[in-house]
Amino acid sequence: MSCIDEYLSESGKCRNRFSGDDEYCFSSSGKGINLKKIIENSGLIFVIGVSGDSGSGKTTFTDAIREIFGPSFVSTITLDDYHILDREERKEKNITPLHPDANNFSLLEEHLSDLKSGKEILKPVYNHKTGKFDEPVPFSSSKILIMEGLHAFATPKLKSLTDFSIYVNPETNVKYEWKIKRDVNARGYDKEDVLSELEARRKDYENFVLPQSESADALIEISDSSFDSPSLKDRGVYKITLYQKRLDKTVKNICLNFDLFAINSLADRNFRFDFRVTERGGEKIGALSLDGEFQYDVIRCLELNIEEQTGVSPVSLFEGRDYVTATEMIQLLLSWRIINRRIQMES
Repeated sequence: MSCIDEYLSESGKCRNRFSGDDEYCFSSSGKGINLKKIIENSGLIFVIGVSGDSGSGKTTFTDAIREIFGPSFVSTITLDDYHILDREERKEKNITPLHPDANNFSLLEEHLSDLKSGKEILKPVYNHKTGKFDEPVPFSSSKILIMEGLHAFATPKLKSLTDFSIYVNPETNVKYEWKIKRDVNARGYDKEDVLSELEARRKDYENFVLPQSESADALIEISDSSFDSPSLKDRGVYKITLYQKRLDKTVKNICLNFDLFAINSLADRNFRFDFRVTERGGEKIGALSLDGEFQYDVIRCLELNIEEQTGVSPVSLFEGRDYVTATEMIQLLLSWRIINRRIQMES
């Protein structure tokens, strides 16, 4: 049994024995581990699939992983590059990019399989400014590959190639607000055209994109904050609910605690959090809901514990901030879940 096996506990029951002289061996306190070194020397390409509708905030929830590990460890593929039809062709055929027929799933499956094998691919490039395809470019993956798009794990093959899956599902009014802001300001689309497209694609979204949420390892729902303040949206404050399946193995002795002193004594902005057990697909899952703004001291201990338990340092995503939002709290908690999966796979 490897030292990494020993570092994982089964069914929540921690083991006390540790063995092996490997330089990557985990101690009982978590000190001495060098997760970056493990990843660097491993032949494993770890794939994170992030799916959801266009403009749903998919990139936001993996930004923490990019920050923690850095660009030398993390690559990203945008699945819009695997459209088959350009913008004009989609209009002519009256098909949305959400429909499977508008996407080259077979090429995506082939490319993802090659990337996981350490091979270089010639990746297509879709240009959102022109609505056309640019020349393909050579692409090889870093040790962590984030795959973002409408159909990140929409087929059985894609699902089997994905090591951790996330589905991001904002409420309709939030999604529409975000997509209009992005497509008009960043991509140069006309607002009325964006609204028209949103309505035209609703059915395809429900039929071909939303079903992925049922199989995701983590489901993130986003809604307007329950606190009534006109400035909250300007500060990026929303209510975030993270649904997660139960882990078969967890890193032992991890302490992801909140600072109760800071919660009770120092905060002067509204916040709320709750946890409940619910069901999805006949399986019991946990649902953690966070809303409002939390003083940075409340979660600094989370960052420090991730540093101690993984050897990845520094983890200081929000350093210098007085407050962090519920979205940013979930980013950090989701990052730990992803790191745990990566450690588990090494065994």
